[in-house]
Amino acid sequence: MDKKISVLLVDDEIDFTQPMSFWLQSKGYSVIVASDGRKAVEIVKKDSPDVVFMDLNMPGGDGVSAVKDIRAFDKEIPVIIISAYLDNERVREVGPYGISGVFYKGADFKEGLALLESALRTHKKLRDLKK
Repeated sequence: MDKKISVLLVDDEIDFTQPMSFWLQSKGYSVIVASDGRKAVEIVKKDSPDVVFMDLNMPGGDGVSAVKDIRAFDKEIPVIIISAYLDNERVREVGPYGISGVFYKGADFKEGLALLESALRTHKKLRDLKK
């Protein structure tokens, strides 16, 4: 039984989530999109995605709070931060909560995929899933 790896993509900019979601789906991933941190926390609780891409700056529930909330009940899920800026103070804020990397919006989607695959390789449950 082949289970698709599910990716939660959290960002309030549809101009980013639409192409990123389409691209990840074209690579064989199942993608759930949320537009703010509060929705993201609900989805992680309900749907248990395998990996989370989390923007930090969103109205209606920012990414830093969302990562803190997710870590309160799930210490294992890989979280990759999405940032528009190379030097982002907010990335340092979320660092202590355990992140699997930072994907810069200006970067090629291939870099996001490399981070995703790296997170999958290092996350035990998912390594077993991919066999």
